[in-house]
Amino acid sequence: MSTFAVGDEDFLLDGRPVRLLSGALHYFRVHEGHWEHRLGMLRAMGLDCVETYVPWNLHEPEPGRFADVEALGRFLDAVARAGMRAIVRPGPYICAEWENGGLPHWVTGPLGRRVRTFDPEFLAPVEAWFRRLLPQVVERQVDRGGPVILVQVENEYGSYGSDRGYLEWLAQLLRDCGVSVPLFTSDGPEDHMLTGGSVPGVLATANFGSGAREGFATLRRHQPSGPLMCMEFWCGWFDHWGTEHAVRDAADAAEALREILECGASVNVYMAHGGTNFGGWAGANRDGELHDGPLRATVTSYDYDAPIDEAGRPTEKFRAFREVLAAYAEGPLPEVPEPPARLAAPVSGALDGWVPLDGVLGALGGEETVTPVPPAFEELGVDRGLVRYRVAVPGPRQPYPLGVTGLRDRAVVWVDGLRAGVLDGEDSVLPEPVPGPAVVDLWVESLGRVNYGPRLAEPKGITGGVRHERQYLHGFRSRGLRLDAFEAAAVDKLAFEAAAEAYGPGLHRGTLEVAGAGDAVLRLPGATRGFVWVNGFCLGRYWAAAGPQDALFVPGPVLREGTNEVWVLELEGDAAPSVELDPA
Repeated sequence: MSTFAVGDEDFLLDGRPVRLLSGALHYFRVHEGHWEHRLGMLRAMGLDCVETYVPWNLHEPEPGRFADVEALGRFLDAVARAGMRAIVRPGPYICAEWENGGLPHWVTGPLGRRVRTFDPEFLAPVEAWFRRLLPQVVERQVDRGGPVILVQVENEYGSYGSDRGYLEWLAQLLRDCGVSVPLFTSDGPEDHMLTGGSVPGVLATANFGSGAREGFATLRRHQPSGPLMCMEFWCGWFDHWGTEHAVRDAADAAEALREILECGASVNVYMAHGGTNFGGWAGANRDGELHDGPLRATVTSYDYDAPIDEAGRPTEKFRAFREVLAAYAEGPLPEVPEPPARLAAPVSGALDGWVPLDGVLGALGGEETVTPVPPAFEELGVDRGLVRYRVAVPGPRQPYPLGVTGLRDRAVVWVDGLRAGVLDGEDSVLPEPVPGPAVVDLWVESLGRVNYGPRLAEPKGITGGVRHERQYLHGFRSRGLRLDAFEAAAVDKLAFEAAAEAYGPGLHRGTLEVAGAGDAVLRLPGATRGFVWVNGFCLGRYWAAAGPQDALFVPGPVLREGTNEVWVLELEGDAAPSVELDPA
């Protein structure tokens, strides 16, 4: 057993000063079959500690229904086997460019901006979740022979609010649940953020990508003693659909890392290895300095321009960081591990089965609701996926502009069975006027809930209304289609049609014959926008026209020798996509 403590100037392991050389690696963004390799890559880069968030919404998709909560414990056991220490950031809010910042839609839907406050209706589900989650952290703490040395209170709270009572309650809850290792907070090195996000008696750390001396000077004004740590050293950045791929020069990042260490501080490289937003769990941000502008949806890849790329390979940045970190390591660094197996040879194939989107909704969708105004996704119990809103335009009446107010995020609109256009943005109008009578279907997809800033917890779907000229239309028949409804047993019951000349949005199915399974990338020539599954594993969203991502990473453990089944849920295009697999 060991002890880990916060000293006047240093972290203390069994009373001995230690510097933490940590890297962020999120277990939920890496296939479990790759955990051991990725941890080995962190060690080879010169890191002796790993940090991970915990996404509440992934593990409790509905109240009281839990999904593999024990994955965290298995990951921490892998960390211990790798001879590393662990930092756990359980939230309940995590940001992380993750859907809704990790908060479940069934919490934010009814509560809105009351989340992340000392509101009893928010505290109750948080406490229930922590009492379910934390035992596996507690039993793996360093004072019980495990790897866990630090646990975070909330996450970057000073960027959001100033409810000191909520933070103090959360810190006490962690203690009441048995967390005995030191607690910490992390915020940007700005006075208002450190003031709003700090908790008396809890170590404060700072998050930044450069300017370590200035950042730590600001931190010292708020916390005169205690070890200095950059809890998130942003060595790269994430991408949004429709933007250029973010890249940070390796030499510049290495010099910023060197400056942190020259300050005598500990560091957590964010991200050491980013991984992938599998399952459609990518979040979104609001543009602008105040994070209150147009929506910017995050891509499926979370490569982050990290030193270890999405496929687990070392980059130029890896080699530059390894050189810097070697000077601070205890002993020589391990050799770089051999990469996992790659797909032996390219494979391609056609998708020869198809079910129109109406048929998919009819078989896999939720119950239809009838309401005067369109319900939000949260009211229909939809986290990731889409909703079909059907409404009638009375008639007879002459053609008028038809538009949507409060649209989040993107709607493909059909009028009397014919496609009328795509609406994108809060207030959008179809390009051509619509006469009455008519039946209007609006297929709305959430591109990811906001994960950061003042628009956190905003609802999805049609949050205002549908207007014909200035008149609101009423009487909506709405039905949701969740991504987690796509399971093998359910998909097998669909009535797939053979290949045809004319397609539209719907579910395509086909097979690929693989000899020599391994890590691969998947492309979909002819596809427009939607989601892909391989052998029932959801790789995430594709969006061909938006970029910058043009291929999806396929972990080798997902593939099998011989026949592999591929499903493509196409939401916008009318072509029959094909599938190409190439070695990663």
